[in-house]
Amino acid sequence: MTGTMTETTKRPRSSWVNLVVDFGPLLVFFLAYRHFSPVQDHDMVGTVSAIIKSTIAFMVATIIALGTSKWRLGHVSPMLWLTTILILGFGTLTVIFRKPIYIQIKPTAVYLLFSAVLFVGLSKGKPMLKYLLQSAFEGLDEEGWLKLSRNWAWFFLALAVLNTALIYTVSFDTWLQAKLWGFTALSFLFTFSQLPMVLRHGLGEDSKAEVLENPPHD
Repeated sequence: MTGTMTETTKRPRSSWVNLVVDFGPLLVFFLAYRHFSPVQDHDMVGTVSAIIKSTIAFMVATIIALGTSKWRLGHVSPMLWLTTILILGFGTLTVIFRKPIYIQIKPTAVYLLFSAVLFVGLSKGKPMLKYLLQSAFEGLDEEGWLKLSRNWAWFFLALAVLNTALIYTVSFDTWLQAKLWGFTALSFLFTFSQLPMVLRHGLGEDSKAEVLENPPHD
């Protein structure tokens, strides 16, 4: 384990690459949908066509992000692998069955999966967030990792509920904007709110920026 942690610490860091890998595909999805969406608000055929095209762009961008992570950062975290697999799976279902619900429900599936993994780890006394992120935040002790895993487990569960509620209460366009801007903002705010706790559990000052640059995401 010590060898793995040392390797992780020595891996190259690049904040702009992290941002591109984490949020680039979702931005591509949003921009593609805005480009292909019909002028007429009630053109359901055109809307579904736009969703299919933007989903394909989303899947391609996700594969590119995976390759970029390996090329620039030297590794692909288990969290990114799981997210990519689910995006490709639900994206394929969306394209085949031409049903937007599949790509909309993908975040719920991701959030529930991560939440379940973290809760199962907590039941066994293991901070699974450390392994999902493949991060070694300098100085953070085991209790800090356990608390961080617990907090993110509950946050992921809350996001799953919120995403599902939005699917059935707002339009696709509103859902997509909420997913890109609202959920991203919530994730960053939640990450920032965890700093006082992790600092109390030994997180080094040099690692504060790394925590903010690498929030868990879907």
